[in-house]
This record gives sequence, structure tokens and C-alpha cells, in this order.
Amino acid sequence: MSLAQRLNADETIITAWSGVPDALTVEILAAQGFDAVNLDMQHGGHNEDSVLRCLAPVLRSGKHALVRVPVGRFDMASRALDFGAEAVIAPMVNSVDDARRFAAAMKYPPLGERSWGPTYAAPRHGSKDPVAWLHESNARTVSFAMVETRAAVEALDGILATPGIDGIFVGPGDFSIAWTQGETVNGTLEAMMQTVADVARRTRAVGKHAGIYVTDPAIAGRFVEMGFRLVATGSEHQLIARGASGLLAELKSALG
Repeated sequence: MSLAQRLNADETIITAWSGVPDALTVEILAAQGFDAVNLDMQHGGHNEDSVLRCLAPVLRSGKHALVRVPVGRFDMASRALDFGAEAVIAPMVNSVDDARRFAAAMKYPPLGERSWGPTYAAPRHGSKDPVAWLHESNARTVSFAMVETRAAVEALDGILATPGIDGIFVGPGDFSIAWTQGETVNGTLEAMMQTVADVARRTRAVGKHAGIYVTDPAIAGRFVEMGFRLVATGSEHQLIARGASGLLAELKSALG
């Protein structure tokens, strides 16, 4: 099933978060137990070339492929889809106008303004019928607008009502910075949790998808209870650090 179909079926999808722009590293990451891999162009090192090359091992592994584009790079949203991504996460969507421009880049007419050119995407997904691809793409691709500022929360109803916006993705780090007026960064800040839960509730209430980045795996269940179904975690930095720490601890224990 596609990512959209699984989210529509109310499955919880766990995605790794890749920031290392290397296809071999992404191939190893995609071979792990995650449901999906997201390639991060905003704060990670991924660029257009690495997205083009790194989507291939993700899709070849049978995992869902997502891309987070840089702020305002809605043109890259279209390119990510043309390279084979199933979903795009757009940061700092703070207004209805931002949402409209993002949706326009994500969807073919009449819903949006996406240009035709699935040179890589169609064969990577095994499609040989261009008309079928055209007719299926708007429902198959998933657009996540990031809510991470007070302005975005205030504009949430309008963002959710924008045709072509399929879901909301909460960035808890930036959300905490906005919530505390720049005093701290804390993805588990208790003072903002009621608002985070309200974002998920309002998103699910209109039949759209809710996603979030999890900085502390121990509270992932709490986010799922709120209604979030796309759960992101596990950057290469985290995985290498945790794996090395565990392996070294076992080795040192064995050495006495």
C-alpha cells in the first residue's frame, strides 16, 4: 500500500530522519525496521542531487519516501515528487497564502499547478501508464504543512481548509522556541502540550493527517493518543551515537 493509503487506514507510520546526503548511508538506514525514511533538506545536509539519488534505495527497500524541503522552496516540492517521493513536508507554513503556494506545487490541475514530468518517479514506482499516473497522483502524494509558530496556529483552520493540503506536521523544537518567545528549545515542553494536542485534534477533525517529530521516544505513545499518525525520529547522528554507546557498553562489560 502507498503511504497515503496507510495513513487513510489510520496506521501509525514511523519514519527515520536522514540528514546525511549519501546514498549508501541512506541504503543502510532504509534497511532498518522503520516504515519510511525522510530526507531532510532544511536542517539536514540533503540537496537536490542527493534527494534524486537517495530516494532510489529507499523505494527499492520497499519503504515509504518523504522529503522535507527548505523554507519556501515549493519548487523543490514538485521536484521531490518528480524524483519519486510520496510525501513532502514544508517548514514554516505560517499563513493560508503559504499553504496555497505549497499545495499548488504538490498537486496537478485542476487542484494545483504542478508541472508534468515524472521521469524518475513513474518508473521508480513501477508505473507505465502516464494517464493513470496523472489521475492517481493527487490522491497518492501527501502534502504536510509544518506548524511550528504562533502565526501558524492562528492560521491553522485556514491552512487545513486549503485544497491540496493533506496534513499538518508539528516541529516541536521550533514550536517550543515560539511558545517561550525564544527563551528555550525543548521538544517535550509541558506548557505547550495542550496546544500540540489541539493541533492534532483539529487536524484529525477535518479528516487530515497529523505528524510530529519525536525528540524523546518515551512520549511517542502520548503523541499517538493525541492523534498523530506520522511519527518521525532516528537521525543518523542519533542512531550511530546510541548504537556505539550500547556496543561499547557491552564490550567493556565483557572485558570486565
